[in-house]
Amino acid sequence: MSIFNSMNITSSALTAQRLRMDVISSNMANVDTTRGKLVNGKWQPYQRKEVVLEPMSNSFSSFLQASTGNTTGNGVKVAKIVDDNTPFKLVYDPQNPDANADGYVEMPNVDPLKEMVDLMSSTRSYEANVTVFNSNKAMLMKALEIGK
Repeated sequence: MSIFNSMNITSSALTAQRLRMDVISSNMANVDTTRGKLVNGKWQPYQRKEVVLEPMSNSFSSFLQASTGNTTGNGVKVAKIVDDNTPFKLVYDPQNPDANADGYVEMPNVDPLKEMVDLMSSTRSYEANVTVFNSNKAMLMKALEIGK
């Protein structure tokens, strides 16, 4: 185990949470976008995106270490960004150029309240990882002072 292992783990979490905040910001920016992508000649509204995280290493050695009681992780990485398949919202607006024959417009499946909760969660996680990183840095600096 490297002396910088905990810093590497924390920095991977910081990177993942930063990307998660970017995706949430993109969702919020497109909350009213009725023309997200063209599918079969018809415009679909913007589809909400979600970030999927997974452990950094799924190697045999990581499973072996876990089975022997060594629970030290290797960090986290973004596995993929997926589309949320919740149905689009229908809003009655017959004046909208994207309205169907009945006057309803398909709106994105983005819920601003859910996005704000996810953003708060991601922000808190980011702040906690910054605190861990700074604490680790302070401990390493104290260890260097001992050697003087």
